[in-house]
Amino acid sequence: MPTAPRRVLFVCIHNSGRSQMAEAYLNAIDGPALQAESAGMTPRPIDPLVVRVMAEEGFDLADARSDDIFAFFREGRLYERVIYVCERAAEEDCPVFPGVRSTLHWPFPDPQQLTGSEDERLEALRGIRDSIKDRVEAWVAEQEERPT
Repeated sequence: MPTAPRRVLFVCIHNSGRSQMAEAYLNAIDGPALQAESAGMTPRPIDPLVVRVMAEEGFDLADARSDDIFAFFREGRLYERVIYVCERAAEEDCPVFPGVRSTLHWPFPDPQQLTGSEDERLEALRGIRDSIKDRVEAWVAEQEERPT
């Protein structure tokens, strides 16, 4: 009998960039073994530049929506891992999910804070995207090495 996927929640402030990218990569990389969702404390529409750089990698986030972490908490959603991809200070305002086996902190720069021309911001965002992809891939490899 197949086992249920282990649920992972990626959290950032607005759920408009970093957490969306991490969710897309984890769901693509690990398929049915891990199931990722993402949410934010103050959800905003997904950053159009994030949509563009993820499209370069074959991900269509054009119709993705931002979710509210507090709504997930009120619904009683359960996660094995909660992974914060924002600054640690922002993480302190997040609810504590019951039953979470562990939390991880993977801080990445906020795409909303990027400055410069559009080309400069896109280039910086590609670096953030690639760092998120690398971290997700490394974490999945670590999970495969450990017994559940």
